[in-house]
This record gives sequence, C-alpha cells and structure tokens, in this order.
Amino acid sequence: MATVTLKGLTKRYGDNTVVDRVDLDVPDGTLLSILGPSGCGKTTLLRMIAGFVEPNEGDVLFDGESVASVPPNKRNIGMVFQSYALFPHMTVRGNVAYGLEQRKLDKKQIDERVDQVLATVRMEEFRDRKPGQLSGGQQQRVALARALAISPRLLLLDESLSALDKKLRVDMQVELRRILEETRITTLFVTHDQEEAMTLSDQVVVMNEGRIEQSGAPAEVYEKPKNAFVASFLGKANFFEYPDGSPFAVRPEKIHISSSSANPKCEGVLSYVIYAGNMTTYGVDISGRTIVCEVQNTDVRELLAKGQKVFLAWEPASEIRLEG
Repeated sequence: MATVTLKGLTKRYGDNTVVDRVDLDVPDGTLLSILGPSGCGKTTLLRMIAGFVEPNEGDVLFDGESVASVPPNKRNIGMVFQSYALFPHMTVRGNVAYGLEQRKLDKKQIDERVDQVLATVRMEEFRDRKPGQLSGGQQQRVALARALAISPRLLLLDESLSALDKKLRVDMQVELRRILEETRITTLFVTHDQEEAMTLSDQVVVMNEGRIEQSGAPAEVYEKPKNAFVASFLGKANFFEYPDGSPFAVRPEKIHISSSSANPKCEGVLSYVIYAGNMTTYGVDISGRTIVCEVQNTDVRELLAKGQKVFLAWEPASEIRLEG
C-alpha cells in the first residue's frame, strides 16, 4: 500500500493542456474515484501515475519518494482496464499467475497466491476455463485477480466496469468495494459515472478541463459543491439566484412539491412526470425553465399530473451557496 502525492502534474500535447498543474494527496489505503466528463484529463492523469505517460511538469510520489525515473514495470502497480486485456489462449489460472511467473516465483508460491486471489474474487471454480467461456462480470473478476496477485502497492482502475450491463455493474460495484476493503490497497478509480463514484469511494475528485474542481468525501462534495459544474456533474441540481445576484442550488430531492402551499418559494406547471418504481421525477415549467423535483414513492401523499399547477418549497438549509 502507498500514499500517493501529485505535485503540479501537467501534461500538454502541443498547445493542448490535457492535465493542468494537478496537486493531490491520496492517503494510504484510500479508495479514490476520479470523476469527470470525457476529455477532462482523468485517464491521462492515471497513466502518468502508472508511468505510461511522461508529464511535462510536476512529479508523482509514492510514500514521499519520487517515481519519475522509475519505469512502469518497476512501480509495483496493478491495473485493470476497460477491455480487461486478458490473454484469450490462457486459462483463468494462467492469466492470474502471469505476473507472478514474470517475477520468477517458485511454483508453490504461485499456486498459493493464485488460489488466494481467486478465492477473494470468488472465481475458484472457474480456474480452468478460458476468458471466452466467461461472462463479462467473470472476466472483470479475473482481471482484478490478476492485478491483485502481484500484491501491488497501488491499484489503478480505468473505467473497468463500463462494459457491463446495468444490473451486473451495480453488483460488481458492491463486490469491488468488498474486495478493496478486505485488501486495503490504495486504489484510484477513473469513471464518468457519478453513481459509481459515490458508491465506491472514500474520496471523490471531480475534474474539468484538466483541473481538479473539488476533492473530498462523497457526501461532502455532493452536499457542499463549490460551484455549478460540481453541483450539476455530481448529481442533479436546480440553480437559482438570491436578490443580490449570487447563485445557489437546490437538489431535486430537497424540493417539496404539492398542489397547494401556504408559503411556496415558486410555482409553475408540471411539464412531465416520470415514474421509476421507487421514485417519481417531476419537471416543473416556471417561465420557460424547468425545475426538477424527485419524490420517494414511499412518501407520496398526492398524485400529480402533467399540466397541473404546482407549488415548490424547500428549507433554507437546503440552499447550496455557490462560487460566482
């Protein structure tokens, strides 16, 4: 396990700055998700940490020591990519054992370690199958087992769940969290999926245009976003202005919607209603702009219909003040 420190890390391709003076501290044993839209620099940042991309400026430190001159194969990093990159001609055991064989461990050590990590990812009974005989979720587990087998000081995951269907992806999020809590390996997980980042992480980093917009615990970043970009990217948000023109946001689940109100903040007409089982989402048209409200269906007191006049209210504590 390692503490990871980034100091002024910068990568440019010609005139295009992909990663711009990034400073970041990742404590030992932390699971950190790097979240942001496509092209924000998150994968390039991960590849610089791994040593596959050389920064133009700045430094990467493991446990306080620079690894700038250390080649990727000497950094003792485990990586899982979106494609999994399993060897199709090898069995599950062969794939997991590959890194250990390259390190010249004896057969007994390799067998013991392979058995251990396959048990961790619950793939023991598939050890003699080849990747083509496995489901997507099983292949993902094998890729993770291969990365864990070498006992890395750092684990890097690059969109490693994005190829899975929604149900399997949710299941694997839970499994991945379990595995990483057991191993306590410092892990950096790149994703564009906000729900995934919230589910998995001890800490979330939100990037935009090569820079870190905000970093903190998931609840902190969600409940107290610094600006409109973070508020809208990590979750949904409705934006308003105070009388002095300064901006604030209110999360959809914090807005109370009803057909009558003694003291509404605003009123409008329902433009759409989306029922999703556990939740109903309402779009309210207010002078041409749409305010989104989310209501848990366990708390539904009245049925509202498209075209109906409605009133919106929220507690003052639900207002998130944003940087201008």
